[in-house]
Amino acid sequence: MDNELLNALTLIKTKEWVDLTHPFDKNSPHFFMFDPAEFKTLFDYQDGFFAQQFTFPGQYGTHIDAPCHFVPNRRYLHELELKELVLPLIVIDQSARAKIDTNFTFSTADILEFEAQHGEIEAGTFVALRTDWSKRWPSQEAMDNKDAKGNNQIPGWGIDALKFLFEERKVKAIGHETFDTDSAQDFHKNHALLGEYYVLEQDTYQIELMTNLDKLPTRGAVIFNIVAKPYNASGFPVRSFAILP
Repeated sequence: MDNELLNALTLIKTKEWVDLTHPFDKNSPHFFMFDPAEFKTLFDYQDGFFAQQFTFPGQYGTHIDAPCHFVPNRRYLHELELKELVLPLIVIDQSARAKIDTNFTFSTADILEFEAQHGEIEAGTFVALRTDWSKRWPSQEAMDNKDAKGNNQIPGWGIDALKFLFEERKVKAIGHETFDTDSAQDFHKNHALLGEYYVLEQDTYQIELMTNLDKLPTRGAVIFNIVAKPYNASGFPVRSFAILP
């Protein structure tokens, strides 16, 4: 008798797997209010084994934001269900635009333009915004992209686009290559990360500082967001990867 699960595993092992995660250390780009990561050796081989202690904020490197990161009385990281961490993946490519305008805000009109070419975005999907911002890693200066006045110039999601995705298209989660959900210009205008708050208010999660989105098809891949399970955490570095069709 065939084992359907093992047959499925055999099938997906024949597919291409793409790592969507940056490695990180003390020198990696990070949010300006956070201290750099610290890796400390506790025991070395002369002690009989190698063991380390790691100190870093939950929102460090490629990471997952749990709903409680911004919104009180929403789920902690350990309360996310395993099945919601594995989703069909849609990649919206705005990389050419980001080369010309590093400060754009992705809008509902942009989604409709994407759908006119690639078809309607299905419910229950993970939607990633590709800007190729990850190619600036591991330079903090390039990731921040400050202008002459010291303001970041970074693209991001517009609140209208996010509302359309979650309320009209019923997507499950989102991700991006930048530090924050919102574009830098929207943050400066609103003096708040309204887009990030909105996403987490939906009692779902997002993945930040993704990489290798340029290696993925527009649709058809499946994303896995594998993360540790610290109790009552607002976020944690994640190992995100995609299996291509």
